[in-house]
Amino acid sequence: MTSLIPSERIEQSILLIRGLKVMLDTDLAELYGVPTKVLNQAVKRNKDRFPADFMFQLTEAEKDEVVTVCDHLRRLRFSPSLPNAFTEYGAIMLATVLNSQRAIEASIYVVRAFVRLREALATHRAVARKLAELEKRIESHDEHIQSLFNAIRQLMAPPEPRKRKIGFLVRDKAAAYGRR
Repeated sequence: MTSLIPSERIEQSILLIRGLKVMLDTDLAELYGVPTKVLNQAVKRNKDRFPADFMFQLTEAEKDEVVTVCDHLRRLRFSPSLPNAFTEYGAIMLATVLNSQRAIEASIYVVRAFVRLREALATHRAVARKLAELEKRIESHDEHIQSLFNAIRQLMAPPEPRKRKIGFLVRDKAAAYGRR
């Protein structure tokens, strides 16, 4: 299967649309080794197996955005039909509907790609959370360091000259009044 389509290609085919990770019908058709038209006909024949959380059709604006962002989908630009987007569950269900050996093998790679993406996003969230904690610590450290600098500057400032009192300085109280 790796000689058919590299796993990186599968991962690049996973798009984020409407907040869901999906693959388009054209990419899945290529993976499963069938024409896109045959794939969509199989979906239409088995409509009950594809609820809204398994599959949805892109709007014209979503199609334009996908074509603009993804170079490998530029052939969809002039297609009169709107592509279908399949979630992880829809991609697996599609493999069971097509029921070919290649579709079953490819579905395993598709599931693994979705899982790797999910793990990468979880790791990314953990790193982002730790980075936010570190930023908070650094902010408090900055305040402490600034107060240290202020204290050091005060210590480094030359002392103000003491003003001497005018007159004599008597050190011994008895000698102050001429007493002996």
